[in-house]
Amino acid sequence: MAAVSNAGAARHDRAPRDRALRRQQDAENFPVALRLLPRQLRTGLVAVYDVARVIDDLGDQAVGDRTVLLTAFRRDLATIWDGDRTQHQSPQQQSSRHPVLRRLAPVVAAHGLEREPFERLIQANLVDQRVHRYATYAQLRGYCTLSADPIGRIVLDLFGVGSPAAIELSDRVCTALQLIEHWQDVAEDRRAGRVYLPQEDLAAFGVAEAELDGAVASPALRRLMAFQVNRAAELLDSGAPLVRLLDGWARLAVAGYVAGGRAALDALRRAQGDVLAGPPRPRRRDVARHLPLVLFTDHQPPRRRSSTATNRRRGEVG
Repeated sequence: MAAVSNAGAARHDRAPRDRALRRQQDAENFPVALRLLPRQLRTGLVAVYDVARVIDDLGDQAVGDRTVLLTAFRRDLATIWDGDRTQHQSPQQQSSRHPVLRRLAPVVAAHGLEREPFERLIQANLVDQRVHRYATYAQLRGYCTLSADPIGRIVLDLFGVGSPAAIELSDRVCTALQLIEHWQDVAEDRRAGRVYLPQEDLAAFGVAEAELDGAVASPALRRLMAFQVNRAAELLDSGAPLVRLLDGWARLAVAGYVAGGRAALDALRRAQGDVLAGPPRPRRRDVARHLPLVLFTDHQPPRRRSSTATNRRRGEVG
């Protein structure tokens, strides 16, 4: 009876955290685990999402020394793979893992997930504690190899997909989704002391950082955001042929991510570059509208950047 009571108490203690994670899922641009997927796959995707969300929350919202908290979570995470060290642990010791890691452990075992992508997610948040600006777009893309690309690689692993071509296209999709999220959250990030808009682009479009503190975007900032939205859209489109390489449930899940990204781009375009009035959020009906197009369109290989893109880079936009 004592064991049953303890288990019930643990479930009761976990419930508020789980509800918060589900609310965060609902706020995402893309369906974290499409309802049509088999339960086992949904469970795996949600477990991965929950770990990534907790890592981000530790890096963005936690009270106290976030570097210390992230480092402690990294040690906790490592116990999933350090079997030789943990196999003789008592149930009490094993239950000391963070709840999201206890749910991740069987997913790792079932799908043979590697530790390195999760480590990169933690490293991205450690970088956030000391790097608050990016001089160039290339540097921002480099950050996305830590903060975004690992998610796609984990998702591919869940579906048993590991071809170099699929991984390369997945990285493009994930980086594009990360950039889209940054452009939605310009005002929120600014309040947190971070500016993801590359300094070279702010200068090229004549936007001072102080303008990001305003209630309404200036004409120059609107032009800059139009450029960033178009660039993110081009990157997402260049990764969309990934869907064509996949079959079955993997095809549906990844198409959902791409459709979510395109719906978020629609929201940004409706805002006409005014990302300061509030984060432009996608509409579910737009995700539903894009999904069949992503699933059934014969995607063409990505085209090279055009000269018009170079002109926009220089601020020559209307």
